[in-house]
Amino acid sequence: MSNLFFYETDLGIIGIRDNNNAITEVFYSKSKINDHLKETPLIRECFNQLKEYFQGTRREFTIPIEAEGSEFQKKVWKALLDIPYGQTRTYKEIAIAIGNEKACRAIGMANNKNHIPIIIPCHRVIGSNGKLVGYAGGIDIKEKLLNIEKIDINKGE
Repeated sequence: MSNLFFYETDLGIIGIRDNNNAITEVFYSKSKINDHLKETPLIRECFNQLKEYFQGTRREFTIPIEAEGSEFQKKVWKALLDIPYGQTRTYKEIAIAIGNEKACRAIGMANNKNHIPIIIPCHRVIGSNGKLVGYAGGIDIKEKLLNIEKIDINKGE
């Protein structure tokens, strides 16, 4: 059984889902309807950690997560979790880190399927030219997340 609850943040409305044991999804939403939804202690703690991150006072998340995906996707997401706060990696660097140097495009697809963004920091992956490319929440949100971490990115504009 999963639980879901929505919160308003500076980045917009965020939905958080758990399975009673771990966070399974964090997503951006257009609307916030909490009628008949359940805010569990785990979801509340996840939101509190996200708030601290948005305020710049949290650098790593300690909330349990369970990301569902293929073995390849899980390998990519593990590599994303290894990117330190305040740093970025290119798609190619992630491909090399997982031992598949030619998988840059597949890395991008795995990032797109990341159901726990921010906590699994796919926003820290940039193009090889230093530009912000691809983010399921939109490039503007990716830029805001990088700004929280004080990462200066040349968007090539």
